Amino acid sequence: MIKNYITIIPAVLMMLAASAQADVALKDSSEIAGKWAVTAEASKIDGEKKAVKVEWDFATNGVLHTIATDSVGRTKEMKIDIKYSVENGEIKKQSKPGQEKYESCKVIEKSDKNMILKCQFLYYFLTKL
Repeated sequence: MIKNYITIIPAVLMMLAASAQADVALKDSSEIAGKWAVTAEASKIDGEKKAVKVEWDFATNGVLHTIATDSVGRTKEMKIDIKYSVENGEIKKQSKPGQEKYESCKVIEKSDKNMILKCQFLYYFLTKL
């Protein structure tokens, strides 16, 4: 009987870990519409977070307005508009303005106030404004 529990416990723990990291499938862009502060980015979800000061405004017309603030650089503020859409539960956003190359971003976690995105190379940590 104890042997059965010993083999069942690791399987249950693996299932719980997998469900904790389950992606959130978006129905449409209304679920992310509005302004979000990108507060940090990281190469791993549990890795070291680099603080950033960026605002993303997901407009309902498929444009992502980005405002990045650099308090120590020459350009205090940089504004970029890129295209985005929600397809198959993920955010597809332009990799570079003016180019029709897109990257997919999965929503890892989402609440009314916070969201974590997993894009091609980085995790983004966002807070609703």
